[in-house]
Amino acid sequence: MTMALPARAGVLADVGNVWWRETLTIVRDPFSLIFSLVQPLVFLGLFGPLLAGLAGDGSLFGGSSLQWFLPGVIVMITMFGTSMTGSNLQFEIMTGAFERMLATPLSRSSLMIGRALKELTPLVAQAALVALIAVPFGFVLYPLHALVGLVLLGVFGVGIGALSYALAIAARNTEWIFWAVQQSLLFPLLILSGMMLPLETGPEWMRIASLINPLTYVVDAERALFAGTFADPVVLWGFVAALVTAAVGLWVGVRSIRGATI
Repeated sequence: MTMALPARAGVLADVGNVWWRETLTIVRDPFSLIFSLVQPLVFLGLFGPLLAGLAGDGSLFGGSSLQWFLPGVIVMITMFGTSMTGSNLQFEIMTGAFERMLATPLSRSSLMIGRALKELTPLVAQAALVALIAVPFGFVLYPLHALVGLVLLGVFGVGIGALSYALAIAARNTEWIFWAVQQSLLFPLLILSGMMLPLETGPEWMRIASLINPLTYVVDAERALFAGTFADPVVLWGFVAALVTAAVGLWVGVRSIRGATI
C-alpha cells in the first residue's frame, strides 16, 4: 500500500509536467489560438442570418435560431481543434522530438494523458469567447449552465484529442493518411450530429445514422444546457457519450504510445 502511493504521485506529476509543456506551446504562440476563432465566427456571421430567416415563428429550432445554433458552433470548435492535434505530434515525430520524449523517464501513459488534457485549455477559452461575443446579438447566456457545458466539452475533447494522437502514431510513416482519415470522419460526424441544420427535416437514413453518432448526444446536451436547463434527459446522455468517448480515446491512445517504437 505504501509503495503504491509514491508511484501514483509520480504518474500524476508526469501528467502535470506533460500538460504544462504542451500548454506552453499555446502561450508562446497565442496567434494560432486567436486565428482558430475566425472560422466559428464566420459560421455565426453567415449562417446566423440564414437560420433566422428560416426560423419564422421559431418552431423549426424550438426558439431563437442563435440560441440553437451557437452551441453547435462551440462543439464544432472542439471537433476541429482536437481532431487536428495529431498533426502536431506528427511534426514532432518527423523532427525526432517525440523519440527523445519516449527516451525520458516519463511514463508513456502520462505522455498521452497529459497531451490529451492539454486540449481542455484552448477549447474552453475559445468556446467562452464565442459565447460572450454572441451576447450583444441576442444570445442569452446562463453562466452556470454554460460552465457545465464547457466541462462536458472538455471531457469529450480529451477523448477526441487522444484518438487524434493515436491516429498520428499509426500513420507516422505516411502523413497523408492522417489527414485522409481525419477529414473523411470529421465532416460526416459533424453533419450527422445536426450541428448546423436540424435533422428532423432530413431523410430517415440520416436520422437513423445520427443515433449511432456520439456527437449527436453531445450537441443535444449542449443545446439544452445553453438554453438554461439541467432537467432535460439529453444532458445525461451527452455526459454518457462524452465519458465513453474519453475512456475509449485514452485507452486507444495509451495503448498506441506504449507500443510506439519510433
